[in-house]
Amino acid sequence: MGCDAENFIRLMESRSSSKLLAPGEVEFGKILRALEAAITAPSAHNAQPWRVIIINSREVLERLLEEMAKEWARDLKSDGLPDWKISVIIEESKRRTLRASLVIIVCLCMDDMDHYPDERRMKSEYIMAVQSIGAFIENLLLALHAQGLGACWRCGPLFAQEAVRRVLSIPDEVEPQALIEVAYPGGTRPKSRKSLSEIAWKNRWGEPLS
Repeated sequence: MGCDAENFIRLMESRSSSKLLAPGEVEFGKILRALEAAITAPSAHNAQPWRVIIINSREVLERLLEEMAKEWARDLKSDGLPDWKISVIIEESKRRTLRASLVIIVCLCMDDMDHYPDERRMKSEYIMAVQSIGAFIENLLLALHAQGLGACWRCGPLFAQEAVRRVLSIPDEVEPQALIEVAYPGGTRPKSRKSLSEIAWKNRWGEPLS
């Protein structure tokens, strides 16, 4: 048991976002296996608010990226960026996503969450659902990594929800939350993490662990 636990922890520590994806078609069965592992994630009230769409059609993916790009371009324009820079940013982002063998769109559905008449509790309920989605995605990333696949969690759908809904025929009450690029890993970039002493304390905020 101890050895298995240490191996699992090492697996977690070895995972990183695969921003350098390699070409090649990923076996669809590995995606389904990863999703089977992902749905074992904890969720508030066991509501399991996650819904997913797997996109392995190049035509669908290209249309999705084009429609998302239109909303992103409007945001960048409002930030004051010149047209040439907007074009460079968007085209590079699209090229990166198109290197993926497939993408997984993760959505949030509030249907089975608790519902309250007041805004305060509904806000908390929504946050609980978002936290549940995060747990689902982390399980998914680890399961993909365990099978030798690379993946990167991107949040573009949050900023272009209407475009994602429109292209993928997602109901209005369901919220696109994330886009997971999946492919074979093509190399990793160094990742930095804060030290434990910077983010954890004992008993009270700011009290050292030792």
